[in-house]
Amino acid sequence: MPCLLCEIHRDLYSHSSEESGKKLQQETINQDFTLQPLEMPRRAAWRRSAPVGLSNHEMAVSSSTHWQGRTDPFSVVAASSENRLPEQQKMSESHLNWFRGVYLPPALHPLNKTFAKGGEWQDIDSTQEKRRAFLQDFCRKYNSRKKLQTHLVHLVSRIYVEDRHKVLYCEVPKAGCSNWKRVLMVLSGLAASANNISHDDVHYGKHLRKLDSYDLKGIYTRLNMYTKFIFVRDPMERLVSAFRDKFEHPNSYYHPVFGKAIIKKYRHNADEEALKTGSGVKFREFIQYLLDSHRPIGMDIHWEQVSKLCYPCLINYDFIGKFETLEEDANYFLQLVGAPANLKFPKFKDRHSSDERTSTEVVRQYLKELSKEERQLTYDFYYLDYLMFNYTSPLV
Repeated sequence: MPCLLCEIHRDLYSHSSEESGKKLQQETINQDFTLQPLEMPRRAAWRRSAPVGLSNHEMAVSSSTHWQGRTDPFSVVAASSENRLPEQQKMSESHLNWFRGVYLPPALHPLNKTFAKGGEWQDIDSTQEKRRAFLQDFCRKYNSRKKLQTHLVHLVSRIYVEDRHKVLYCEVPKAGCSNWKRVLMVLSGLAASANNISHDDVHYGKHLRKLDSYDLKGIYTRLNMYTKFIFVRDPMERLVSAFRDKFEHPNSYYHPVFGKAIIKKYRHNADEEALKTGSGVKFREFIQYLLDSHRPIGMDIHWEQVSKLCYPCLINYDFIGKFETLEEDANYFLQLVGAPANLKFPKFKDRHSSDERTSTEVVRQYLKELSKEERQLTYDFYYLDYLMFNYTSPLV
């Protein structure tokens, strides 16, 4: 597995020329991170059905009194696991990754509900408060006692900025991100309607600015003052959705770059055409790549864990939406930030509109291609995302 700290180190040098910054970065890389683990929950304790009052994908939230009044709301996911499994299984161990703190502005605000008038949002608001409290409680409980000074620029590299309505959006691919970028373009005045913005304009037009493009003062100011939001999705659904999108349709990037490498390493007696084009990757081959500690090619944001994309135990998001309740969550958020009354979250599917959406049943069919051990290791790979966002674990 690529060294995360080394990657951070390279990123830092590309963003900073100050000698003191470089010295701090090198000291960070050279630290001996010996953690003192806290008592971990048994996994079985998280495998329970959702009670009345939350969606079927959510479980009851711990009482907010568990976290009120504590002083250190920030922690960051750091890879740390025991070497008990064979080399090819190390990345997917079921042990909870421990957290290391970083100092950031105190950024968890009470939601400003001035614009959300009327009783129609009451249930959605109640669910939202429970999600925020649950994540906050989780991050405090499993925070490590050792601090890691992680450079701010790296942590905000997936966050998009919309200055007019003062919002920050952390992009989680396969969780409605294309339509959210369309909405941000409308909010910023770059387009009149989300319905007329093409896929290429959304992803390759460079119309939206990311938070890491600002100087440190600009980053800190926006983290402190803006409303930060994230939308997540059941990890297994998100994974299967990414596979279907990138490998089951023609793709001029993922087939030659990822497909060729995956087929070459994991397909015995692969034919010349498959090795040449990288097309036709099977789901099991994709999972073998995902779980391999010596992948032939690195990770990609479409199947990277949310904990490593958006650092939700480090950056306190003011609003946590879910793909499973996408439309109501999104439209409530637009009310909260004072969006134009005629702006609603788009309902259309960005690409491959004729395909069946990746549902629980679709996921179940794909998981049948895996052995029981592979299913368990895949769940373990996303274990932290399941816990952080209160998703019910699949039956593996």
